[in-house]
This record gives sequence, C-alpha cells and structure tokens, in this order.
Amino acid sequence: MLKYALPIALAAFAVPSFAAGDAAKGQTEFNKCRSCHTITKADGTVVVKGGKVGPDLGGVVGRKIGSVEGFAYSDAVKKVAETGAVWDEAEIAAYVQDPSKWLDDKGGDPSLKSKMTFKLPKGGEDVAAFLASAVK
Repeated sequence: MLKYALPIALAAFAVPSFAAGDAAKGQTEFNKCRSCHTITKADGTVVVKGGKVGPDLGGVVGRKIGSVEGFAYSDAVKKVAETGAVWDEAEIAAYVQDPSKWLDDKGGDPSLKSKMTFKLPKGGEDVAAFLASAVK
C-alpha cells in the first residue's frame, strides 16, 4: 500500500488548483476594464486602447506586482510588491474579485486599500486568461 502513497501524493500536487479561464470570454469581459487599463505589447503595439488611470496590463502575467515604470501605485500595492510577488492568472482572478481584500490578505494591513474600486465577482479567471494571451 505504501508503494502507491508517493505516486498518489505527487498526482494530487500535479493537478492545477486553478481552473483555466476562457480567453475569448475574458476579452469581452475586459471591456469593463478598458476605462482604466490599456494593454500594450512590449514592442509598443497597442492591443486594447483604454484609459491610463490604472497601469498598462500588457505582459502583466509573469510580471512583478507593482512594477510598471512611472505608475503611482497605492501604498497597499507597494507593500505587496516588497514581497517580490509576481502576477499569475490565479492571483489576477483573485485580485479582480475584491482588490482591497486581496491586498489586505497579501499585505496584512487592513488600513491600506487599493485604488481600484471596481470589483469583478465573476469572470476573473477569463480576464486573466485573456491577459495571458493578449500580448502573444
């Protein structure tokens, strides 16, 4: 029986803990984000033209949190950025559901809030999948 314990345990960790989103649905859902965010490729090509209230989200998946040059992040984001955390699809999906709660959970200081007041209770995994695919 013990000879099966390790393979079963390894298989359990191999299963992703995050359900992949649908990038096509996320592209439509991202329309709610356009008033504040643009998506620009590394070569300068604008994928989605939007506002500049929020940071440019081109290449956000895999990028260190709070690292867009010249953007004035909130103290809450700066605190999380100090940990060296990096955006991945799961973190983006969790963040957009309730940005201030996410920052409190990650930064541990409930007095610090996000500048992003918009919440996306459903579809965050789709938006994250779209962001992951938007600059390829």
